[in-house]
Amino acid sequence: MTSRLPQFIGSVDELETLLSEPSPGTVRALESLPGDVLLLGAGGKMGPTLARMARRASDLAGNNSRRIIAVSRFSSAQCEQRINSWNVETIRSELLDRRALASLPDAPSVIYMAGMKFGSTGNESLTWAMNSYLPGLVSERYPTSRIAAFSTGNVYGLCPVRKRGCDENSPLHPVGEYAMSCVGRERIFEHFSRSSGTRVAILRLNYATEMRYGALVDIAQKAFSGQPIPLRMGYLNAIWQGDANNMCLQALAQASSPPFVVNIAGLEVLSVRRVAGEFAARLERPLRLEGTESPDALLSDAGKCCEFFGRPSVDETQLIDWIANWIGRGGETWSKPTHFEDRTGSF
Repeated sequence: MTSRLPQFIGSVDELETLLSEPSPGTVRALESLPGDVLLLGAGGKMGPTLARMARRASDLAGNNSRRIIAVSRFSSAQCEQRINSWNVETIRSELLDRRALASLPDAPSVIYMAGMKFGSTGNESLTWAMNSYLPGLVSERYPTSRIAAFSTGNVYGLCPVRKRGCDENSPLHPVGEYAMSCVGRERIFEHFSRSSGTRVAILRLNYATEMRYGALVDIAQKAFSGQPIPLRMGYLNAIWQGDANNMCLQALAQASSPPFVVNIAGLEVLSVRRVAGEFAARLERPLRLEGTESPDALLSDAGKCCEFFGRPSVDETQLIDWIANWIGRGGETWSKPTHFEDRTGSF
């Protein structure tokens, strides 16, 4: 990773370069893995820069001939073109179509990013198909591959703030059908890992953040526009997406049978009240808050993550500084709120 972080991030190009910069640990992990890397569902928020990082790490590891292949429906042609400009191949595919899935190239390393969260309320059957049925199809298609499968900290349910987050051995208490279907995703991957010996890493992400989206961006935008900031989910985790990208690629080397399970999250339990106050001060806006904090929240313990992959390179103070500057300058955002404040599991 960059030895010196910039004071501020000035452009989308600079942002995406920083998000895709591999750490030495990631270069070593990609050097140790054979063959090509296939990313399924790579057209979303994390996929493009994760694919670019895999390309950059492979090149630095001396494997310029490795194919990095990003698979998605690619509803945005601009997104696909940008990925191609980074020397990453793209394939347009509907993954729930068995024939389309069967036609995808073989790859010894697979990153599973496909899933459905927002819009799941009222469309529960598709949510379960994407989050629980598709993992079975992918497991059958790639039984001998290493699979790093994204999951979510929502599988734990609400955790007492005094506990400072659930660890990987905590019982799962999912709230709402989205979180339940994500437990289903994990269990299906676990089943095939145990029955077929497929090496799997399950990555419980909680919350990846960059300048264009994320829970901290949601809070900053509300502060900047003068909207009240809800406190009912009064605490959260946040991790720089560049760190999450590095940890995902390193997790491929840890994939095992039964699965290697790890929380990917920031180290600190962040107070929404405090973060909102810091954004309001930096953006020179009056602070408006709404409601009171509950004694529990969606929180993940990142201890195991740090043990295997090291501490995040970007802390919460740096994130707040970057995001405040970006929002204050009118930087591009994606209008994709995280709904971090939701406590019912309805997305």
